[in-house]
Parts: sequence; C-alpha cells; structure tokens
Amino acid sequence: MADPAAPVAIAAAGAPAAAGAGGLPQFDLAQWPGQIVWVLVVFAVLYVLFAKVFVPGVGGAIDARAAKIAGDIAEARRLKGEAEDAARTAAGEMAEARENARKVAAGAKAAARSAAARRRAEEAGRLAKGFEEAEARIAAAKARAMGHVRAIAAGAAVAMIERLSGQAVTPAEIDKALGVRPS
Repeated sequence: MADPAAPVAIAAAGAPAAAGAGGLPQFDLAQWPGQIVWVLVVFAVLYVLFAKVFVPGVGGAIDARAAKIAGDIAEARRLKGEAEDAARTAAGEMAEARENARKVAAGAKAAARSAAARRRAEEAGRLAKGFEEAEARIAAAKARAMGHVRAIAAGAAVAMIERLSGQAVTPAEIDKALGVRPS
C-alpha cells in the first residue's frame, strides 16, 4: 500500500537539494558577467558622485577654510601692527606728558621757592624793624630808668650827707660826685 502523500514528501525533500546544488550566486561563473556589469555601474556612479559632488565640496570647504584662516591671520597681523603703532604713539605721548609734568613741577617748585624767599625777606624786614623798635624802646626805658636811678641816688646821697654832716649839698656837687658831666 503506497501512501499517496509519499511522492509529494519526496519531491519536497529533494527540492532544497536541487536548489542548493549551484551554491552561492557570487561564486557561480555563469552569474559573473551580470555582476561585473553592476559593479562597474555602481563604481562609475560612485566615481562620478565623488569626483563631481563630494570631493569638490570637501575641497571647496577646505579651500574656503584655508582662505578664512589666511584672511584671519592677515587681519591679526594688521591689527597687531596697528596696536604696536598705537602703543608707540601712547608711549611717546606718555613721555611727553611726563616731560611736561616735570617742567610744571620744576616751575611750581621754583615759584614756591621764590615765594618762600620773598616771604622770608619780608618777615626778616618786619623782624628787623621790630627789633629796632624794641631796642629803641628798651634804650628809652633804660635811659628813663637810669634817670630815675640817678635821681634816686642823688636824693639818697643828699639825705645821707645832710644827716651825717648836717650840711646842705648843692645839685652841682651831687652831679660831680655821681660822675654826671655838666651839659
């Protein structure tokens, strides 16, 4: 008794074996001409894309970046030159300002010295005048005091002589005894 499903099972079991007998299509020499054509087409498309789109785009970006860097370096050098010029100008102005300040300070110092010397001279004149006036007042006071001392001494001499001798003395005799010269 034969199973009616058996020929189907045998055919199904033999189908994979028949399909796998050729192996991978990449290794089948009959398939190579079509595969080589497709490889060449893909290579040509990729070559054209790289040659016309990607490489010029990247090269343009590199060139643009190099140009930007070169421009930035040139601008930096220009700005550095301007900064150095400004620094030299500022240094010159600073030196000029220092010189002017030194001149102003020297002028102010000389003016202060002159004013101080003038004030010292004026003060010395006032002091000299004050000393002269004070010496005159002292001399006048001394003369007045000496006049009083002579008068007191003359009065005391007259009183002592009258008391001791009992005689009256003339003013000329008193002046002669005290060493006063007649005028």
